[in-house]
Amino acid sequence: MSKDTNTLKEEARKAKSRLKKGFWTDCKESMDERLEKARALGVNESKAGRYFAEQVTKQISGEKEDGFYLRVKEMLLSDGEVSDAIGRLTDKPYFDTLSYEEKQRYTLSLSERYLRALERFRRECEFESVDKKA
Repeated sequence: MSKDTNTLKEEARKAKSRLKKGFWTDCKESMDERLEKARALGVNESKAGRYFAEQVTKQISGEKEDGFYLRVKEMLLSDGEVSDAIGRLTDKPYFDTLSYEEKQRYTLSLSERYLRALERFRRECEFESVDKKA
C-alpha cells in the first residue's frame, strides 16, 4: 500500500472518531450559539459564519499557529499599527547578506506576509467579542 492510502485510512479513522464522539453535534450547537451572539451584537452574520467555519477547519486539520503571525500579533497588541512594521519584522542578519535585488524581493514578500497577518488580526479582533462570550 502506498503512503497516500495509509494517510487516507488515517483521515477516515479520525473522521469516524469525530462522528462517534459527537464532534459535529457540538460544533453545530457552538456555531449556532456564536451566530446568535453575533446577530445580537450587530456583527455581520455571514462574515461571522465564515470566520467560525474557518476556525473549525483549523481545529480539524490540527493547524499550528504561524510563528510569523504570532510575532505580528505580539507587535500589534503591544505597539499597535506602527509605521516601521516591516523594519521591525526584518531578519537583519539575513537581510544584510542579500544582494540589492534580493533585498527588494525580501521586503516585498515580507510586506505581503505582514498585510495578510494584519488582515487576520483584524478579523480575529472583530469576532473576539463573540468568541469570548461563547
